[in-house]
Amino acid sequence: MKIKVCGLKYYNNLQSIISLGADYVGLIFHESSPRYVGDNLFPEIKNINTAKKVGVFVDASLDDILNKIKMYQLNLVQLHGNESPEFCNTLKKQIQVIKAFPVLNTLDLSLLQKYSDSVDYFLFDTKTATHGGSGKKFDWRILNTYNLKKPFFLSGGISLEDANEIKNLNIPSLFGIDINSRFESEPGLKNTELVKQFINQLQNEKEVK
Repeated sequence: MKIKVCGLKYYNNLQSIISLGADYVGLIFHESSPRYVGDNLFPEIKNINTAKKVGVFVDASLDDILNKIKMYQLNLVQLHGNESPEFCNTLKKQIQVIKAFPVLNTLDLSLLQKYSDSVDYFLFDTKTATHGGSGKKFDWRILNTYNLKKPFFLSGGISLEDANEIKNLNIPSLFGIDINSRFESEPGLKNTELVKQFINQLQNEKEVK
């Protein structure tokens, strides 16, 4: 089970999270987000290779995304807007792509199928008026209807208390867990102790198996 810590805003905090064993770190480039990285990132971030760097965008232009990929040597991009399958496919020729889909009461499998060949991963987040980071969780039983082979990240209001339930999820395509707002001291600043406990709980389960 891969761990993605999203919404990191400060360089030192990001380094601490990576040292705990996070597989992916998410950097939000959407200006309306309280976790928008703005000018907080240092150029040295491009040299980090112990975790995969994910740039998070919402309906950004192709040029803007490509510029950020080059500037920070991103490993993946995560798209939270109305990006078309064609747009995703163009990016996929250059970098791995995660396409986020908001979930409320059902999964739109026909929509997901349209994107299946254009992205590397799906991400399912709770549907809200914002584009993620709401701290709200959707009913995970909805995921039992997912019958595609495309691997996905589970997101949306995940907290330390959810670790045991996550261990019991039996969904073959579940690739990784995306944590964010429930592990923060303030928007963009992660509580390293909480993240450490969460990662340890999931890793302990792996050791037992």
